[in-house]
Amino acid sequence: MKTPHPRIPVSLRARRHGVHTTAVALLLAAACVEADADDPQDLATDVAARDDDRDDDRDDDRDDDRDDHAPPSPGSASIGDELYATLGNGGYDVIHYDLDLRYATAAPTQPLEGRVTIYARATQALSRFDLDFAGDAVGAVTVDGRAAAWTRDGDELVITPRRPLRRGEIFTVTVDRFTATPTVPDPNAFLDAPFFITPDGTAWAGQPAGSHRIFPCNDHPRDMATFDVRIDVPAGTTAVASGVARGQHTAGGRTVWRYQQRQPMATELVQVAVGDLTVIDRGRHGGVIIRDVVPTRLAAELEPKLAVEVAQLDWLTARLGDYPFDSYGSLAVDTSLGFALETQTLSLFEVGFFALEPSQYEPIMVHELSHQWFGDSVAPWRWSDVWQNEGHATWYELTSQFAPDSPEYLGIAEQIYQLGDLFRLWFGPVGSPRSGDAVDVFNPNVYYGGALTLMALREQVGDATFQAIERAWVRTYRGRSASTAQFIALASRVARQDLSAFLNAWLYDDTTPPMPGHPEWTTIPVSAARAATASRAAVAIGQALPIPAGELARHQVMRR
Repeated sequence: MKTPHPRIPVSLRARRHGVHTTAVALLLAAACVEADADDPQDLATDVAARDDDRDDDRDDDRDDDRDDHAPPSPGSASIGDELYATLGNGGYDVIHYDLDLRYATAAPTQPLEGRVTIYARATQALSRFDLDFAGDAVGAVTVDGRAAAWTRDGDELVITPRRPLRRGEIFTVTVDRFTATPTVPDPNAFLDAPFFITPDGTAWAGQPAGSHRIFPCNDHPRDMATFDVRIDVPAGTTAVASGVARGQHTAGGRTVWRYQQRQPMATELVQVAVGDLTVIDRGRHGGVIIRDVVPTRLAAELEPKLAVEVAQLDWLTARLGDYPFDSYGSLAVDTSLGFALETQTLSLFEVGFFALEPSQYEPIMVHELSHQWFGDSVAPWRWSDVWQNEGHATWYELTSQFAPDSPEYLGIAEQIYQLGDLFRLWFGPVGSPRSGDAVDVFNPNVYYGGALTLMALREQVGDATFQAIERAWVRTYRGRSASTAQFIALASRVARQDLSAFLNAWLYDDTTPPMPGHPEWTTIPVSAARAATASRAAVAIGQALPIPAGELARHQVMRR
């Protein structure tokens, strides 16, 4: 049984420190623990897969090799993610969501009522299919405009249309009068309030598996889709959503706000915020609409602090190429969440972050902006690919502060390297989170070990080739989900060398490989599988690494 570790205080997480070798002593002085790491996942056989075969592979996976003449059968109640056995669904591919939400009053505690119409393509002949939904209630369900039978089975909404759906058929399913109730976020219950209350209203934080607690959907990043969002609120209440504003209309004491996300988006990244909010319109920058959303009472204080995102956008586009969406901005909420989050086109931050020094909160902003490329535009194929999101975002967070060949950066990287074997002992290899518990999915090795893996890749292939790999990755898979095997294959092609053994060792081995260019670097020994507990290690990491606020603000660490 696992017990949550108390939240690491902001005062500790945000402190700036030099590079202290005493971190080793702090770690080794902690209590002992035994842990069995997961077996490394062998992806070598996938490395030869061509990127342009991806869509065919997706269809083959979802169709389960059924041919066009197979009789109708139920779609799978799972998309097949090893970390989330019931998340997502098989048998169809969502193309678009029309999400129509109504907030009856301005009270932050009120439930929302909604209707969602999903446009999808059947990838097999379907006798019935599932949506993910764990909200309060459902009023009615139709398929192609005709009433359909439905039942609820745990977090599944099981739908039986009047007639079976043919493979390849485009169909619509509408779920009417669904309801969901917001909760007060608990910063010690990590990522457990996907629809949360603030003093000024409500907002969403669906990652990794919470959006279906708000609205019916295929709640897995493998099934990205475009969105139209319509939000009906009392006049005088502001409503915002991911994407681009498409107008608002007020009549009869109510205002309807409309938004469109025309690039594909994973359900876990949808943002909807409603309340006494101010939208700060910064116009266009490089063709990108820049807007921030803040509590009205704090707008004057927050406006100048959030403006740094414009320069950060320039810094990242110079390295990665065009920003992948039509708009970007920050949503600041006056509550304690314990994390920041890359909700698409509108990154979510606690107001408290901005009470810190700019050198402490600005790297967090770079981290979340980096996710718009890594994790949002290119989504993970399975949740064990999450290092692609967090390792890249941590790499750009760190290198926005310290040049990657500078003594400052190398000092940080060497300390992370020293902890590498212990991280793998406590949390599992970089590419193998141990479970779907959010604290296991978003563990320190995914962040710091992921960034270290990217450093190793850069050392192996050189800076110019590394940058070419990064640009090719976000360009090739823009608007799609992609796997670690595909990252390895693409890196190998761009580098013109087979990197499969090299990257698989960094991502899946139980011990940390040698760092190219730094043979003198060593890891802290793991003797007889006894070392510091993960909870004590979190404090030592926070004291040892000169990463201001950093991503210890992003996740909790569990005692094992």
